[in-house]
Amino acid sequence: MNKLKFNFLSVDNEIEKEVEVSKAIVAGWTSSDRDAVEKHIRELEELGVKRPERTPCYYPVSSSRLSTDTSIEVIGSDSSGEVEFIMLRHDGELWLGAGSDHTDRKVEVYDVIVSKQLCDKPVAPAMWRFADLEAHWDRLVMKSYIIKGGDRTLYQEGPVTGVLHPYELIEQYEEVASRSFSDNSLMYGGTFPAIGGIQMSPCFEYEISDPVLERKIGHKYDIEIIDI
Repeated sequence: MNKLKFNFLSVDNEIEKEVEVSKAIVAGWTSSDRDAVEKHIRELEELGVKRPERTPCYYPVSSSRLSTDTSIEVIGSDSSGEVEFIMLRHDGELWLGAGSDHTDRKVEVYDVIVSKQLCDKPVAPAMWRFADLEAHWDRLVMKSYIIKGGDRTLYQEGPVTGVLHPYELIEQYEEVASRSFSDNSLMYGGTFPAIGGIQMSPCFEYEISDPVLERKIGHKYDIEIIDI
């Protein structure tokens, strides 16, 4: 288990709590557009990643990999981040936040599951109550940026509807895994292709915005390379 401190935000309350995350799952190939799924598969195939047998896929990762820190350490220079919404079941409610599925792309070529375990998984230290935004879910937008030499470049951008709805992701996970998305479980919801293809950078920034309630959850982290 991993203890993480989140600021839980609802329309009528705000409370900071420490949560002991008991289970972490990374959902992959979750696009709601089958053509986009195929595009992302081809994008990774260009890096040598094998085509999945079915989609979406659910990869278990150690909850100890989750981190709200502003820097992570990685081995070598072949890893990169990607923006995703994250779902947390806590105290019987579903909460929504933002995270980066930072992944070793070199290892991903020969074993996706192993690649998911090698890097810390950054998460923003804030959560929204899903019930507060469910009615306008289709208005939410995700973005990410790569930062190199002080230059901040848009890397990903799109509506959350570009990937499967949280309820559908949870339902399919429970069907495939034959287990429930129980209290204190956290799931990454998937992503969409990068603008201009996958790139590595020394700093990565990501966010999810809600234009209806005029708010945003964002986070940024540095990537410190451990030389081999």
